[in-house]
Amino acid sequence: MKQSKSALIMYLLKWLGLSTVIGVLMGSVSAVFLRLLDWATLTRENNSYLLYFLPVGGFLIALLYHFYGQDVKKGNNLILDEIHKPKNILKLRMAPMILLGTIVTHLFGGSAGREGTAVQIGASIADQLTHIFKFNKTDRRNLLIAGMAAGFGSVFGTPLAGGIFGLEVFLMGKMKYESLLPAFFSSIIANEVAQNWWGIKHSKYIINNFPELTFKNIVLACAAGICFGIAGKLFSMSIKYVKAVLFKYIKFQPYHAIVGGILIILLTKAVGTYKYNGLGLETIMSSFSNQLPVYDFLFKIIFTAVTLGSGFKGGEITCLFFVGSTLGNALSRIIKLPMSLLSGMGFVGVFAAAANTPIACTVMAMELFGKEVGVYAAIACLTAYLFSGHSGIYESQVIGNEKHFTFFKDRGKKMGEL
Repeated sequence: MKQSKSALIMYLLKWLGLSTVIGVLMGSVSAVFLRLLDWATLTRENNSYLLYFLPVGGFLIALLYHFYGQDVKKGNNLILDEIHKPKNILKLRMAPMILLGTIVTHLFGGSAGREGTAVQIGASIADQLTHIFKFNKTDRRNLLIAGMAAGFGSVFGTPLAGGIFGLEVFLMGKMKYESLLPAFFSSIIANEVAQNWWGIKHSKYIINNFPELTFKNIVLACAAGICFGIAGKLFSMSIKYVKAVLFKYIKFQPYHAIVGGILIILLTKAVGTYKYNGLGLETIMSSFSNQLPVYDFLFKIIFTAVTLGSGFKGGEITCLFFVGSTLGNALSRIIKLPMSLLSGMGFVGVFAAAANTPIACTVMAMELFGKEVGVYAAIACLTAYLFSGHSGIYESQVIGNEKHFTFFKDRGKKMGEL
């Protein structure tokens, strides 16, 4: 009994120590990344001519990856592959390369997010501890999950959702509970470091009306969730479609960014606004309080699919927030729930559908909007998750349990194999 308690104490101290190292490093790097991202966004907004350099900037980053980053260009999918079937320690150069690539994308007006960058930086930094301490496969998996969780939690200011995301994302329908401790410790510490050491402030979203949970409102929430699920599937399929078309006609991958950059310029001029470039945080914020055009979510899908599908670097999730919140805003015209509530439900619902992480998204909603949104967020996220089918933004995500018995043949396959 004493030996068992001693082993547990040593286990706790081991992962508290390692998580502290990961959390401090990732919280600090996230702070630098977010400051650079703010600078890139502000610079682009004050100098609209920078959009015309998007094809050149994308081409140069693509060349950099072509010659020096072949072993890291799979990004998040490489991390998921290493969790499932460990082969090689992640190269540390993954971190500066994805950081530079993401800043270039945002500086010149591509439509992309930020979580992919944070997750890759977190995992690549954490994996260096494997090299130093010669950890076994189980410990290495825990480190990679902890690094992903730290990156996610600190970049969005959602430490609990970050911990769950790290556990939920790599194996759809199952979670490895032995990774709970490192994932949560790392995410919580990284978020505290980013906010309290470096003064990072995250956006505040306000849902000002939570209606009574009646049967009618549950049905309405399910209807909205179905729409969010379809949008999430459309988002992930659109990116894959753009990739497939470009690879079919253009074999040299760096040229994809030139085509994508030119298309983004033409699209921006065609719609006559820059609201679909970059992160789109102002539009997301506005969706909670102002009626927006019903087509905003669709245009953001198109802009993001062209950007990421043509090889520009960045994440998907902030773009999913945009798609979801503006879709929820549009649905408020026909679904009789408060606009701000539907925007919040869409914010996390489309994310849950595209990333296949309904639990993390439900917890994220409560961290961002307050615990009162919990039931509505859960309904939206779970329904969206179900109706997105076996599709998603992470091709190396493995189906641990199918969403419905009709998909039983897909169990054990990767999303990219379907």
